[in-house]
Amino acid sequence: MTGVDAVADLGLPGGEQASTGRRPGRGRGHRHPPTALSPVLTGAGRVAWRASGPALAVTYLSLLVLLPLAALFTNAFSNGWGAFWAAVTQPEAVAALELTLWISFAVAAVNSVAGFAIAWVLVRDDFRGKALVGAVIDLPFALPTIVAGLTLLALYGPNSPFHVNLAGTRLGIACALAFVTLPFCVRSVQPVLAELDAETEEAASSLGASHRQVLRRVILPSILPSVLAGAGLAFARAVGEFGSVVLISGNLPFKTEVASSWIYNLSQSDALPAASAVSVVLIAISLGVLVGIGWARRHFEVPETI
Repeated sequence: MTGVDAVADLGLPGGEQASTGRRPGRGRGHRHPPTALSPVLTGAGRVAWRASGPALAVTYLSLLVLLPLAALFTNAFSNGWGAFWAAVTQPEAVAALELTLWISFAVAAVNSVAGFAIAWVLVRDDFRGKALVGAVIDLPFALPTIVAGLTLLALYGPNSPFHVNLAGTRLGIACALAFVTLPFCVRSVQPVLAELDAETEEAASSLGASHRQVLRRVILPSILPSVLAGAGLAFARAVGEFGSVVLISGNLPFKTEVASSWIYNLSQSDALPAASAVSVVLIAISLGVLVGIGWARRHFEVPETI
């Protein structure tokens, strides 16, 4: 064995093994490359994630929505069906429910027309301050409802700068509900109106259709589902509104007392089962409207924007 072979055989610097081995200072941490996870473990992780995701969502939804609703229903029927029926059919409760439903329906109808007009302007016209108008429309979403009621009371109350006193009137309640429900009607129509094919309108105009005929036969049939969806959302919001109407309504029994105010008065009188019974009626009405809106959106393929 020569000296070179001996050096190479010992693995000393200068030999073949030293030249073909690892570089100085490297290789010790990469002697065993990381092994990839087996397909079984990867599949098990995906299954666990898919199972835990819905479980977490259902748990969170149950803690925030389902359990409180179950407690409310339990409290409403705590004294039996007879007490529940007596609570929801007493004259003051019936008057409050009728007033709430009629005003909510009227406000939803008016805001449907106004929301379509505002959405049309925002989509079809360009003007200075357009972004500011959009922010003002969304303001009721961010503004506390009690602040909205105080604002309306300052504007249309006994000290109104316009000398228009709507405090303690049904018109004042309607103004408060219209203020908080307008964004639903605008934002439901706006994206659908923006996606309409302008070529269809131009073709109808080229065939001799007037602007009114284009609006009635081309545009309105396309946006009618979204208009109805916005009206339904506005109605569901108006039915349970409290903060914006509690100050301007005056809470006069059989005159300006809405259902939410009647529920509040019952809770202040420690009549919690009766208050829960009227609340269940409002929940049933709102839930029925929301389920109908969901079905209409799926049936007519209306985009969800709110």
